[in-house]
Amino acid sequence: MATAQFKTESPYAHRESRTHHPTDLKYQAFLECTSGSFSSKKTVSIALFGVGRAGSIHLGNLVSHPNIKLKYIIESDKNKWDQIGAASSGTKIVHPTDTKEILSDGSLDACVICTPTFTHKDIILQCLEAGKAVFSEKPIGETPEDSRECYMLADKVGKPLFCGFQRRWDPTFSHIQDSVRKGDAGHIQIIKSTSRDSPLPSIEYLKISGGIFHDCMVHDIDMITWVLGELPTQVHSMANSQIPEIAAIDDFDNVVTTLKFPSGTIGIINVNRFASYGYDQRLEVFGMKAMYEANNGRPNNAVRSSEKGSAVDPIFHSFP
Repeated sequence: MATAQFKTESPYAHRESRTHHPTDLKYQAFLECTSGSFSSKKTVSIALFGVGRAGSIHLGNLVSHPNIKLKYIIESDKNKWDQIGAASSGTKIVHPTDTKEILSDGSLDACVICTPTFTHKDIILQCLEAGKAVFSEKPIGETPEDSRECYMLADKVGKPLFCGFQRRWDPTFSHIQDSVRKGDAGHIQIIKSTSRDSPLPSIEYLKISGGIFHDCMVHDIDMITWVLGELPTQVHSMANSQIPEIAAIDDFDNVVTTLKFPSGTIGIINVNRFASYGYDQRLEVFGMKAMYEANNGRPNNAVRSSEKGSAVDPIFHSFP
C-alpha cells in the first residue's frame, strides 16, 4: 500500500484523441504517407551518375519515391547494366560518353552525382551549365577553389547545388544540433567526433577516394561546425599509417585532429580506416549545462543474459 497514495486519474481522462510526441519521426512519416501529400507534389525527373556503393543506396531511394521519375542512369561499367536495369525498370542506362545528350533533355530536372571524388567538379559544372539542379556526394571538389567555382556557377544559373552530408538528417545528430542551438547544453566546452570505417575498403577504392581527409574526416568537420555554428581558427592534425598497403599509396589510416573555435570551444576528431567491430560513428557534445551523446545503432536491441554475463549483437557492419 506504500504507493497507493501516488495513484492518479485514468490516462483516458481529458484525452479525446491519439497523441504522439513531436520527436516520433515514424509517426510523422506515417501521417505523410497516409495524408495524400505525395500525390499533390510535382514529379521530379532525375539522372543518376554512378552506381557504386553510395550510388546503389541512392538508386534504391530514387526508384521507391512516388514523386521521382528516374529517367537516366549514367554508369561506365557495362557489366553492371543488367543488374541495374532489373532494379530500375523503365530507366534508360547510358555510358558517360552520352552525358551531353542526356543533359540536353529539357524534361530532366535534376542530377544526382555519385561518381568517384575526382570526377565530381566536372560533372557538377556540366549539369549546372545545362540548367539542372544538382545533388552531389561529398566532396563537391578536391580543392577549395574547385568547390567555390561550382557554387558560384550554381548562383549564376539560379539552380541549387546540394552536398550530401547525410548525418545532418539522422534523427539523433539533428536532435543534438537543435538542442545545442537552443542552449540546452549551455556553452559547449568540448565536442568530440569519432569515425571508424567498416568494412575495410579496397585499395583500388582508396587510390581514387581523395584520401582520408576528403573521404572520411570531411563528415566530422561538417558535423562539428554545423552543431556549433562556427568555424575553427586553429587546426592541428597528427596522422600515421598502421596498415602497410595504405602507407604504400601515400595515405593514412589513423588521424587525430584538434580544432579551436572563436567561442573557446575545443573540438577533437579521430578517424580510422578500419574498425574490426563494425561501423563506429559517435558524437559527444559536452556543455556547461549538459552533455549529449550520439552512439552507434545495432541491428536489434536484444540483450542475452546468462551465467557468463550479458551480451548484445555487434553494431552495424556498414552504413548501407
